[in-house]
Amino acid sequence: MTQAPETLRERIVDAAVAEAEARGSWEAVRLHHVAGRLGIGLEDIRACFPEKDALIDAWFDRADRAALAAAAAPGFRELSLRERLVTVIWAWLESMAVHRRVTRQMILNKLEPGHIHIQVPALIRISRTVQWMREAAGIEHAGLRRAVEETALTAIYLAAFGRWMLDGSPDRMETRRLLERLVAAFVAVHAPRERRGPAPSAPAGTGPAG
Repeated sequence: MTQAPETLRERIVDAAVAEAEARGSWEAVRLHHVAGRLGIGLEDIRACFPEKDALIDAWFDRADRAALAAAAAPGFRELSLRERLVTVIWAWLESMAVHRRVTRQMILNKLEPGHIHIQVPALIRISRTVQWMREAAGIEHAGLRRAVEETALTAIYLAAFGRWMLDGSPDRMETRRLLERLVAAFVAVHAPRERRGPAPSAPAGTGPAG
């Protein structure tokens, strides 16, 4: 029976992460290993992912979806802006917690010298993720204010992500506390009057405004 493309994509991502866990390194994963684990051909993988790095993008796509799912939870729109931002960013991070070591290895792979063709798209991806987080939290501002806020939120997101990858505290609570402090400072500076408000869901199949 032919699998639906999205189902196969998800299985391939799961198998690649499992392979990395088994071999102790994302770098050690080869696509023919993944194909063998699933009992499919390399052409099946190529039809879904043109290169190994695309699997990393798919892994982080899952985190983006987890953040949006947190924003769709009952009661989310009634939370304060600070609570909404913390909830969304934390959901993004914790969706990958079971495979935190592999996630860290994926990031290190992208940062290796000579991977400019990977690093430039990665910067674009960071911007896209932050825009989705901003949309999920229901921030309305535009123009220069929007640009300044996105810069600040990007710094918060990267600081929290960096701490999370290395956090040895129980349940990564040091990261959680850092995130809460940074977001509280962001709200105090950028939106001191915004306590509560709607966090509208983005229409299905659309992206955040540029």
